[in-house]
Amino acid sequence: MSAIFLLVVGLGAMALGYFVYSKFIAEKIYQLDPDFKTPAHEFEDGIDYVPTNRFVLWGHHFTSVAGAAPIVGPAIAVIWGWAPAFLWVVFGTIFFAGIHDFGAIWASVRNRAKSVGALTGDVVGKRARSIFMIVIFLVLLMVNAVFAVVIAGLMMNFPSAVVPVWGAIIVALIIGQMIYRRIMSLAVVSVIGVIALYALIGIGPSVPIQMPVEVAGISGNAIWIVILFGYAAIASLLPVWMLLQPRDYINGLQLFIGLLILYGALVLLNPVLVAPAFNSDVPEGTPSLIPLLFVTIACGAISGFHGLVSSGTTSKQLNKETDARFVGYFGAVGEGMLALAAILAATAGFATFGDWQAMYSSFGQGGVNAFVQGGAFIIHNGLGLPEVTAATLLTVMAALFAGTTMDTGLRLQRYIFQEWGDIYDQPWMKKPSIATGLAVGTCLLLAFGAGGADGSGGLIIWPLFGTTNQLLAGLTLLVITVMLVRLKRPMWYTLAPLCFLLVMTILALLIQLRTFWNQGNMFLLVMDIVVLVAAIMVAMECASALKRSRAEMAAQGD
Repeated sequence: MSAIFLLVVGLGAMALGYFVYSKFIAEKIYQLDPDFKTPAHEFEDGIDYVPTNRFVLWGHHFTSVAGAAPIVGPAIAVIWGWAPAFLWVVFGTIFFAGIHDFGAIWASVRNRAKSVGALTGDVVGKRARSIFMIVIFLVLLMVNAVFAVVIAGLMMNFPSAVVPVWGAIIVALIIGQMIYRRIMSLAVVSVIGVIALYALIGIGPSVPIQMPVEVAGISGNAIWIVILFGYAAIASLLPVWMLLQPRDYINGLQLFIGLLILYGALVLLNPVLVAPAFNSDVPEGTPSLIPLLFVTIACGAISGFHGLVSSGTTSKQLNKETDARFVGYFGAVGEGMLALAAILAATAGFATFGDWQAMYSSFGQGGVNAFVQGGAFIIHNGLGLPEVTAATLLTVMAALFAGTTMDTGLRLQRYIFQEWGDIYDQPWMKKPSIATGLAVGTCLLLAFGAGGADGSGGLIIWPLFGTTNQLLAGLTLLVITVMLVRLKRPMWYTLAPLCFLLVMTILALLIQLRTFWNQGNMFLLVMDIVVLVAAIMVAMECASALKRSRAEMAAQGD
């Protein structure tokens, strides 16, 4: 099959989702009010609460939720064939991710920009809040620790990406001043920023920076991880307008240009999908398609981490409540487009079926390498760009998105410690510098305590990320659903995705439980049991909260 057919169908369906379905949800279900005073105005402080242009905020939100996950997950999941991955990404974006991300922003804005974890205590109950906060902490710990490993690995393997990755931070700082000080219009600043970013990508291959394999007994990979956490700690304390917003905004523009380049090359080349629609000859050890597909592809279909960003940073910067549709739902569409690009690169970016099989020789293979290699093949043959330039472009894209997610993730982890300080009346924990220190400390403890000198400890618990992350998405949908019931609005648009996610997550946890037992991996076995118990408790809390809310509404009706 021609890859162009898949591209047109996928993009067309997502466009319909945004222009038709999200409009219906905004007007009839969430009922957005353009005159509602958002927390960004009510609590404006110039640091975390900053009313923001919706295009700039979309850039922050989209790149924060995207990261490398919508590349990694789909590029691994195509081992089952391109059809299951394609269908889950398209329908997941329209009916799951868009509603989830959009709803999390709306719910938080309507509740003084509380994070979805803190909001759970008000909407569902204290017991659910306790479960939620633990799950949130685990997800953020995994994301921050693992993305540091991913970025460090990319810079070690692709030294041509080092200058563009770090140069983008300087570009963002300059752009932040231009936007905030109103030195130039947003359009002019956007053009300058994109030109600067792509100039850095062009320079990168000429001035590769290779970290030594080892320095004073410390691996180069570990040095990059420490540097990354040092940078993320500083970034998490700076006002959002200074670095976080402009960095994410310019990266969002860079992604869309990168997607246009990849999609344009694909149209000109018109490659065929060398991978099968349904792979009946999967490598030995590959788990079953159902339910593992729905946790392998999280970002790009639906991801609980998005709810943390939506209610953690995005809701504090929303200028008008009506902007939530563009920022939240269209942000999910943007991520779906990236996931679609990953699927196409990982299935049509190989010369033969044999080359594709060599990449997918076992489950877990593919990922970023398949995206970069396959995408570079398409761009090189479609547009004639040197393969090293194409590979640098895609590597920088992946590294920059992983970096923006890490920036936001550490800030969110700081918020969690501050919220714990508020919940348990610990004033010292509410101080930003101390909360940031605790966030960085726990990440480094996992990275080096569990992983040894190379700092790869986050990878140890990464096998549980998919299920833990989808459990978090279920909790977010639970909060939104209970709010809708109390407001006497239709709840099925969020309840149906919630039930589906809980069933798939519990099934996946049970399958992983058997896998860890057979492997003799007692650490992951115990962790899996903890998450499984949490998932079952969430299902029970879901039923209880909905029953209680409906009873309250019925009593009020009487």
